[in-house]
Amino acid sequence: MSEDPEPQLPVGVGPWPGGPGDWPEDPRYDRQLLAEGDRRNVVDGYRYWTLEAIVADLDTRRHRFHVAIENWQHDSNIGAVVRSANAFLAAEVHIIGRRRWNRRGAMVTDRYQHVRHHEDVASFAAWAAEAALPILAIDNVAGSVPVDRADLPERCVLLFGQEGPGLSTEALAAASGIVEITQYGSTRSINASAAAAVVMYEWCRRHA
Repeated sequence: MSEDPEPQLPVGVGPWPGGPGDWPEDPRYDRQLLAEGDRRNVVDGYRYWTLEAIVADLDTRRHRFHVAIENWQHDSNIGAVVRSANAFLAAEVHIIGRRRWNRRGAMVTDRYQHVRHHEDVASFAAWAAEAALPILAIDNVAGSVPVDRADLPERCVLLFGQEGPGLSTEALAAASGIVEITQYGSTRSINASAAAAVVMYEWCRRHA
């Protein structure tokens, strides 16, 4: 079965001016995109590039933080977290639990982002320990530290839970620190994908 096509946006560029004889010879360029135009959800610097060329270029400058998400309820927010991980250039995204996850919110950005699966929290924690990466749980529970005052190491894994229940007790136990986002209204929590974007941005503000 072929992959679904990338969404086409009302922005972007049309076909490369002129005929095939005028096309650039750079192997990073996709011949079909040169012929038909490029309206993918990519920054202008990657217009007409092949998917493989974009991933290879991103790999030369990915940031040193990872993102992990527990996947027990097929949460629709997971795709949006992956999309934000791509936007903030995370090294890798880790899905813990169910292998299948709701990709709709990712807007096919998972094709540009390295995604790894872990069967459970124990296997994920073992991977993080072997990689010497501290796990920072993001949840508003007792003992959590506001993100503006929390230690966000340059090399770390930011661990997020499901919408509603938050992180499991096993995930919280595996973390070396717990971070929360300061809130000022009446709601107990903010959307999981919004929380992920806030913390990733704060990491980039400090280290990128």
